[in-house]
Amino acid sequence: LLLILNLVFQIGGKMKKYLVAACVFFISSCTTENRKQSIKDTSVLLKEITDGYYQERMHYFPLEATANSDNRYNDLLPIDISDAYIDTLRQFYHRYSEKLLTINKPELTGQDLISYEVLQYTLEIEEKGLRFHSNLMPVNQFWGMHLTFSQLGSGNGSQPFKTVKDYDDFLKRISAFVAYQDTSISNMKRGMLQGVVPPRILIERTIPQYKSLIASKVEESVFYGPIKNMPDSFSDADKKRLTDVYSKAILQELNPSFEKMAVFLEKVYLPACLTVAGISNIPEGKEYYTWLANKWTTTTMTPDEIYNVGLKEVERLHSEMDKIKAETGFKGSLKEFFHFIHTDSQFFPFKKDSDVIEAYLAIEDRMKPQLKKLFNHVPKAAFEVRQTEAYRAASASAEYNTAAPDGSRPGVFYVPILDATKYNVVGMEDLFLHEAIPGHHYQISLQQENTSLPEFRRFGWFGAYGEGWALYTESLGKELGLYTDPYQYFGSLSEEMHRAIRLVVDVGIHLKGWSREKAIQYSLDNEMESEADITAEIERYMAIPGQALSYKIGQLKIIELRHKAEKELKDKFNIQKFHDQLLSYGCLPLSVLEKSIDLWIKEQKKQG
Repeated sequence: LLLILNLVFQIGGKMKKYLVAACVFFISSCTTENRKQSIKDTSVLLKEITDGYYQERMHYFPLEATANSDNRYNDLLPIDISDAYIDTLRQFYHRYSEKLLTINKPELTGQDLISYEVLQYTLEIEEKGLRFHSNLMPVNQFWGMHLTFSQLGSGNGSQPFKTVKDYDDFLKRISAFVAYQDTSISNMKRGMLQGVVPPRILIERTIPQYKSLIASKVEESVFYGPIKNMPDSFSDADKKRLTDVYSKAILQELNPSFEKMAVFLEKVYLPACLTVAGISNIPEGKEYYTWLANKWTTTTMTPDEIYNVGLKEVERLHSEMDKIKAETGFKGSLKEFFHFIHTDSQFFPFKKDSDVIEAYLAIEDRMKPQLKKLFNHVPKAAFEVRQTEAYRAASASAEYNTAAPDGSRPGVFYVPILDATKYNVVGMEDLFLHEAIPGHHYQISLQQENTSLPEFRRFGWFGAYGEGWALYTESLGKELGLYTDPYQYFGSLSEEMHRAIRLVVDVGIHLKGWSREKAIQYSLDNEMESEADITAEIERYMAIPGQALSYKIGQLKIIELRHKAEKELKDKFNIQKFHDQLLSYGCLPLSVLEKSIDLWIKEQKKQG
C-alpha cells in the first residue's frame, strides 16, 4: 500500500485519479473485513464469557442445576448462608464483571447485545446485595430451606429418583442439609447479637413446619416417599440397602436436626425476635429494602415512587370494581360485596378436593380453542394440576413449578386445598391464567425450550418480567373466552387489586413503619380476599421484602409496551406476533425489555 501511495504522488493525469480510487477501495475493503472479523471475535468472546458464567453458576447454585435437569451436582448442597460461600460468590461476580470489560459493547447487536446487558445487570445487582446480612436470618415460613429440601426429598420435586445413583446422590444432600441447619442456628445466634432478627410472628409460623417434619414412624416421613416409590428395576439388594440407609438417615440425621431446630427456635430465638413488622428495623434495613425494591422490580424506582403508583392503581381499580358490582345487581357497598362473595353458598360448590382440581381442568378445556388466536408459539412441555402436599399447604399459595427442560417432569400448577367445601370459586379463572396457562407455564417453558438463547438466559429469572407477564395474562381472560360470568371478572379485578395493594403495603411495612395489623386492615378495606388469606399474604411480605413489588410494576410495563406497539403499528399490529416476540427473549430486566420491543416496533414499521 505504501508503494502504491508513493506512485500516486509521482504520477499525474487520469492514472492518478484511478490509483487514488483503487487505494480508497482497498483501504475500505480492509477496514470492512477487519470490522467484520472484530465483530465476530467480540461475539465469540461474549459467548465464551456467558457460557463460562452459566457453568460456574451451576456449581455455586446446584439446586438450580437440578431444577434445570443438569444432574452433575445432584449430590451437592452448599451452605450458601456461610461467610465463606458469600465471599466466594462475591469473587465470582466480580471476576465476570471484569471479563465483561474486555467486550467492545458498540460492536454488539441483536441477542448478543441483550445478553451483554442482562449479564451486566445481573452481576451489578447481585454483587451489591452481598453487602447486607440476610444470611443471619435464614429461616422463615415461606422460603426456608427446610421447605425447599422437603419438597426435593419427597420425590415430587425436581430431585430425580430414577437410578440407584440418584438415591445415593440425595443421601449426600441429606448430610449436607444437617450441616446447613447447624450453620443456620449459628448464624441466627450471631444475628441475635447484632439485632438482625425477623419479626416474631414469622418464627411462630415456622416452628410448626419443623415439628411436622419430625416423623414418629419412618414410613410417615416425607423423605420416605422415594422409598415407597422405588423403581421395580432395582435389584433386591439395592432396594434393601437403600431402604435401610434412608430409614437410618431419617431417624438419625433428619429427625434430630428438625427437632434441634424446633427447640432452638421456640426456646432461644423466638424471645429475641422483633415485635415490629418491617425490615427497616434491622441495621441498614432501609438501604437493604431499597436494594430489594430495585432488584425485584429491575428498575431504579424509589420505594416512595412505587408506593404512589400503588395508591393510584388502587383508586383506578376501585372504580372498575364498582361498575361490575352494579352489573350484578348488588345494592350494598363494595366492602359488603366482598363479604357477600365470601359467605354466599353459591360461591362454594365443591364437596371434595378432587372437585377443585377438576374445576381447574375444565377452565383449561374452555380456553384451549382460543389460545391460537393470541399465540403462534406454544410450549412442548407437559402440564398438570396437582393438590399441594399437606405438610406445606397451610402456609403455601397457589404456585407453578417449572417443567424439566428434558421433558422428564411436567410443569405443575399446585393448588393448596385445606377444606374443599370452603374453596371459593370466584377468581379461579384468573388464577389459572396467571399460574398456569398462558402465564407461568407458557413463559417459562418457551424460555427453556428456546435453545437459541445462551443457557444463562434460558434458565434465568427476573421477577418483574416473569410475574409481570403472568399478571398481564390475567387481562387476556375475555380474549380467551373466560370472564363471561361477572363474578369471575370481578375476581380478576380483585386479583389485580391484590397486586396493586402490594405496592402500598409492602413499602408501608418495610419503609413507612406500618404494623402488621395496619397492613391487614388496609387490605381488608380494599380487596375481596378473606381475612385468613390476607393475613398469610401480609406475613409473606414480611418474610420476603420487595418480592411482591415485582408483579404490578412488570405488568404495567408490559401493558405500556403493548399500547405503544398498537399505537405506532396501527393496522400492522398483530397480537400473536407481539406475544411471540415478547416471549422470545426469555426473562429480561424491564429496561432491556423496553429497548428490545422498541427495536422490534421499528423493524415492523419497515416491513411492507
